[in-house]
Amino acid sequence: MIDTQFAFDRYESLRSELPQAKFPKASQTGSNLRDTAEHFDAYILDAFGVLNRGETAIEGAVERMSELRAAGKKLIVLTNAASYTRVEILAKYHRLGFDFTADEVVSSRDVAFANLPKLKDGLVWAAISAEGDDFSDAPNGACLEDLISNPSLFSTAGGFLFLSAARWGEEETLELSNDLKANPRPLIIANPDLVAPREDGLTIEPGMIAHDILAQTSTNAAFYGKPYDNAFNTALAKLTDIPRDRIAMVGDTLHTDVLGGAAAGIGTVLITDHGLFSGYDVSPFIEKSGIQPDWIVATT
Repeated sequence: MIDTQFAFDRYESLRSELPQAKFPKASQTGSNLRDTAEHFDAYILDAFGVLNRGETAIEGAVERMSELRAAGKKLIVLTNAASYTRVEILAKYHRLGFDFTADEVVSSRDVAFANLPKLKDGLVWAAISAEGDDFSDAPNGACLEDLISNPSLFSTAGGFLFLSAARWGEEETLELSNDLKANPRPLIIANPDLVAPREDGLTIEPGMIAHDILAQTSTNAAFYGKPYDNAFNTALAKLTDIPRDRIAMVGDTLHTDVLGGAAAGIGTVLITDHGLFSGYDVSPFIEKSGIQPDWIVATT
């Protein structure tokens, strides 16, 4: 069963592979982001569990963003949602009522594409993607084809790019693992999340599947997105005029948002009511992991 305890335990089992960071001895607490506003001049915001849950905006989140803007705060969205092109993800936020500009949104997909290695001539990247993804935002010279539509790529692709788990199952995991054992090739994971909160519960995400594959193969893999510095460096490059101790990463997870933010040397705010820890007392999870946020607030 995919629930919060399962996801937490899986994250903890991978702890040695995640960034290292220092944490405060205790967290300050508040009701929402308004209570943190005196301490920060900019917010890097996770999307799932902070701005939205699945395709639904979190109650009050749109208004809170407007309030923070009015107070002069800078806002950047840093999301591991790699299923959407840049045009699509911005359209989604606008559909939900947010007014983020293209320059205010960084996705792990963007980061992965910016760092996509060049393959030998004639080889293509087999993309594990959502249905209808046209890869129109892929970098020039990169050849991507949909793996689900063209299963021959399991054996012939030059590398694999994991963007979405929406059309992926255990049979595909087994097939890819076996093919990578026989013929090791690069594996790029553009969404390191193990799970994501949606309206009807947690869904398995590419990070979960990728770690299962890596446990069975000797594949050379690279992760792009939170909690890794490649994602935070991209977001922080947009905030160079603000000291890092005045920037906060706001998220719903300990092992991606809080750990990643702390490793990047910025403040951290954990939202508890809408994401991974919805319905749970977060204290035992913080105590067991040692991942202590600077702030814990109930909602955005």
